[in-house]
This record gives sequence, C-alpha cells and structure tokens, in this order.
Amino acid sequence: MVQEEKKRYSEEELKEFEVLISQKLEASRNELNYIKETLSKRNDSGTDNTSGTSKLLEDGADTSERENFSQLAARQQKFIQQLEAALVRIKNGTYGICIDTGRLIPKERLRAVPHTQQTIEAKLKRS
Repeated sequence: MVQEEKKRYSEEELKEFEVLISQKLEASRNELNYIKETLSKRNDSGTDNTSGTSKLLEDGADTSERENFSQLAARQQKFIQQLEAALVRIKNGTYGICIDTGRLIPKERLRAVPHTQQTIEAKLKRS
C-alpha cells in the first residue's frame, strides 16, 4: 500500500508551531519595545556642554545610530507582522502549506523560519 502524501499538519503539530511562533512573537515584541525605548532616549537632547567640533561629530554619530535603530525597528515590526500572519494561517488551516506548490513545508524549515510560506525549493526558484 502506497502512503498518500500528507496535505496538512495535524492539530498536535500545529499546536507545536503555535507555541513556537507565540514565543518568537513575545521575544520580538520585547525587542521592538527595547529598540523604541532606546530611540526615544536618543531623541532626548543631551545636557552636557562639549566643544563645537566634537559636538558635530557626536551629532553625526547620533544621527547614524538613530537611523540604524529605526531600520532595526522597521525590520522587527515586519517580522512581528509575519509571525502574526502565521498564527492566522494556523487558525484557518493553511499553515505549513507552500503557496507556490501546495505541498507541505518540511517541519525542519518551519522550525527554523516559522513564518515562511514556501518550501526552500519554491523560494529558490523565485529568486
């Protein structure tokens, strides 16, 4: 008897992914809050009186650092949105199914990249 290829993950398997995604979501939200706090502290003007040229250098470094933190925050927000979308797919029963091939994404890939919607083969074909 030939075993039919599995089309969906079981409730138990989905629960495992839901826990994993929820943990990553919590950690990501904490990290985003930290980045936002750091950004808001950086936006507070410092009160130390330094000489003009070193103040210019510091301002340039502060601006660059603020931009880096802003980019980090934007990436973190996107990651959070992707994780939230993955939780929705778990609820509606489409989690773990490749959007290109319709086949199940291997568990190892989902554990490494729980928000993915593609098998590695489909992703490489798109690139």
